[in-house]
Amino acid sequence: MRVKPGARRDAVGGHRDGPSGTALVVAVAAPAVEGKANDALCRLLAKAFGVRRQDVTIVAGARGRDKVVALDPAPPGAAERLAALLAR
Repeated sequence: MRVKPGARRDAVGGHRDGPSGTALVVAVAAPAVEGKANDALCRLLAKAFGVRRQDVTIVAGARGRDKVVALDPAPPGAAERLAALLAR
């Protein structure tokens, strides 16, 4: 994931090519203070993938813009949904 905190509105979609490969871009209106942007990220991803908020975990990068996120359990069709979001 590539997170853009402090955006005008919350949005999930698009891609960014970086040194680690292609990343899904997530814009959150919440500021990057006291974990607010991370909470907003997890809430948005849960909604985008149709899972509970508790099923979304930040595995790496909690303090940076580039993050690794896990959906556990992964919903059916998660790979297809991710591909659709990256294509936006």
